[in-house]
Amino acid sequence: MDRIRKFLDYSAFGSVLILPIFLTHFRGVAEGLIDLIAILFLLRSTIDSTWDWVRQFWFMVVLLWWGWIVVCTIPFGPLHFGGSDSLLQALAVIRFPIFVAALQYWVLRNTLRRRWLIYVIIGCVAYIILQMLCQAIVGVNFFGQPRYMDGTLTGPYDHPRAAAPLSRLLIPISLVGCNYFVNYYKGIRGNLGALLVLISASAILILAGQRMPLMLFLMGIILSLIWLKALRPLALIMACLIPAMTAATAFISPQSFNHLVIYFIKQMSHFSSSPYGLIYIRAIVMALANPIAGLGYDAFRNSCGDPTYFHGWPPWDATSGNGGGAVICLPHPHNHYLEALINGGIPGLIFFSLMIFVWLKELSIGLNFEAKALNDRIRKSWRVGLFAAIFVHEWPFASSSDFVNMPLGGWFFLLLGIGLAYTWSYKTKILGQRINDVG
Repeated sequence: MDRIRKFLDYSAFGSVLILPIFLTHFRGVAEGLIDLIAILFLLRSTIDSTWDWVRQFWFMVVLLWWGWIVVCTIPFGPLHFGGSDSLLQALAVIRFPIFVAALQYWVLRNTLRRRWLIYVIIGCVAYIILQMLCQAIVGVNFFGQPRYMDGTLTGPYDHPRAAAPLSRLLIPISLVGCNYFVNYYKGIRGNLGALLVLISASAILILAGQRMPLMLFLMGIILSLIWLKALRPLALIMACLIPAMTAATAFISPQSFNHLVIYFIKQMSHFSSSPYGLIYIRAIVMALANPIAGLGYDAFRNSCGDPTYFHGWPPWDATSGNGGGAVICLPHPHNHYLEALINGGIPGLIFFSLMIFVWLKELSIGLNFEAKALNDRIRKSWRVGLFAAIFVHEWPFASSSDFVNMPLGGWFFLLLGIGLAYTWSYKTKILGQRINDVG
């Protein structure tokens, strides 16, 4: 039995360690690895008869949200007449929270394992950045692929998929770099090094030419200042330099400037008739027509083309009142909260919002801890960065992919699992030590 346990342990950790590589490329393999880790965790829990992780409050809230979505997707049920394919997909969603619990409770409880995984993630981020820089300087990436047709940098891909994960991953990595310079070198040299880290990360996202990733990254850095007070002056300087850096792209990278500034102004001035505006209006129309139980899992993909929903929504009465017709339909509504509302109605939205809140509350445990040693400060900055990354990923007013879609959803659940593993370690070691000291 011990050999089986070791086999499961090493198989799970090996799968986690290579997961960032396949989230960077071959996302189908990445999803398979997530499934494998979840299955291995269930096997290990069965062998050891340890199911106390299910009784965690955050996991019970997840079960509440997931169970409601499944009920709303039951074919020929009292709440929704859905399809069997949607029901199978809804049932399978639970594998992602189980994967998160596996990282928290089992795979990443070892500090050294977490460190190795962080190194792999940093390597993947460096690879994506190098691909983007090559594309910006030479005109093509390592594979000979040029910028996207709208001028955005695609990095190692043929579509603009690089900036979104970078905007999340760069937050904890940048904060660790900043705190290393500030606390190791100290003085002017340390502050200049930290400022260079912030400016470099911002410059990469500005060059990428995508507005939402840049704004989410900046929001994450600002949010982290709640706990990392030493970085506040540097963040203020960075914020003052952002407009100048953006303006400089008009000469350095005109395509990035056009998409980042000119196209943004044009889109926002006619938002209700823009692609995003039409999608959001359609989602609201669908939600208003099905407020209690929604339309079941993957509702936007399955029901967006229904002519019943081809009309505008006051005060946005778009495109002659037909809401854009079926042409605007995509696999998802580009917003997690609208997605939850369409899939499960108002209860689904409430359960989803509660799930996100509980995750953030769990990740925030111990962030007020006053770290004195350099390693403790670096660890705290990484944890703060993970909290900020999860927060901006689930910012209600951000455009996003499907909640569990690869690869961005995979990056989200990976970062969430790492963050909860650190929280688990803090609660079992720091808080446990304090309780023992008091006793």
